[in-house]
Amino acid sequence: MASLKDYKPLRLMAADSKDLEVVSACLQDAVAKLGDFSYQPEHRRFAFVANRFLWECFGKSKIGPFARVRAGIHFEDVISAQFSRLRTDAKDAVVELLSIRFEEKEDGTGTVTFDFSGGGALRLEVESINCFMSDISDPWRTRAKPTHKE
Repeated sequence: MASLKDYKPLRLMAADSKDLEVVSACLQDAVAKLGDFSYQPEHRRFAFVANRFLWECFGKSKIGPFARVRAGIHFEDVISAQFSRLRTDAKDAVVELLSIRFEEKEDGTGTVTFDFSGGGALRLEVESINCFMSDISDPWRTRAKPTHKE
């Protein structure tokens, strides 16, 4: 049975769509407050913090307690950011991240799309994939493991 003793802090970098799939898998079911998302156009950066579920420790386990850890994520070379079906004025509203995907255009630029439960989305227009993710806290116990309908 997996446990927190198996935990090692993650530090990931994504430079292409395959790398981004790994980051997406690590962030699946992460929860964050909308107020913790920040687009900084003057720096061409989009950053946020989220509480990610430790799938690498508890992915196959059926009984808890499980754990989450605070992670910092940022994208560089961001041209624009657009939220869809999310109330960005509700800073304390919590969203659950389902996936991150990349759609490349002919010129090499593309769109990074974050899909959230409930149908909300975030789209980043980027010059290239330039993503960094780091665990930034100690993990803490949680009873619930995210579940999905088959």
